[in-house]
Amino acid sequence: MPHHAIAQLTGSRSHQCDAAATWTSGSTRAYVLLDGIGSSSTVRAWTRQFAEVLACEAAMRTDAEQGLRATHTLAAADRRRLVADGGDKVGAVAVVALIDGDVLQVAWCGDARAYLLSPGQPLRRLTKDHNQRQVALDHGREPASNARNVVTSYLGQLTEYPAIGTDTLLLPGPNDRLLLASDGAYEPLEAAGLDLATYLQGPAEQAATILTTAAIDHADSRADNASALVADLSRVPVRTSRRATATRQR
Repeated sequence: MPHHAIAQLTGSRSHQCDAAATWTSGSTRAYVLLDGIGSSSTVRAWTRQFAEVLACEAAMRTDAEQGLRATHTLAAADRRRLVADGGDKVGAVAVVALIDGDVLQVAWCGDARAYLLSPGQPLRRLTKDHNQRQVALDHGREPASNARNVVTSYLGQLTEYPAIGTDTLLLPGPNDRLLLASDGAYEPLEAAGLDLATYLQGPAEQAATILTTAAIDHADSRADNASALVADLSRVPVRTSRRATATRQR
């Protein structure tokens, strides 16, 4: 049985610009999901590159927040280089979850999300979106119809002090399940009033596949990329430094 699984569907986009990666260093494992801004071969390649960079930076530093901040600096520099060379603008929202023993760290920028499912408990959302919808809600205003699509923090953003969210918690039990999801995976289901936990049963590969398939099925005619990484945290082994990535696409 795998410790984690990644499922990705392209939806109606021209390119799959979500990317996921894992990296293990000693007893620490990082799980990462990025959602690229835009749809092009350049954005796709850039997002895949920086998913691995973020996973490595977080695992090697044993710190999700510092790994994300280091990756933000590298991503901003790379975007400047691409623009100076006449290339496409690039960017991606990101979430990284770092597990070491029974401690889980989460860091994010943008609206990629992390959730935790513990036996007998409701699904717990660990992240808070960085987008205009959340800004409006925080100020007691009704969000505009497109507010969720305007992110306020992302990798590749040319700012010295990015908005980065963090959370650290002790895992409540021996059989906790982590979900990292792009907005194309969670938004159609939440908009339909469905509980994401319903789709997180069974083996990790099955859960990730069922969730992303359901997201596309419930999306409108402009279905976004839908990506989900599902990890059974009780099965994280102690290993030497290495990286691993996996995808399922259609």
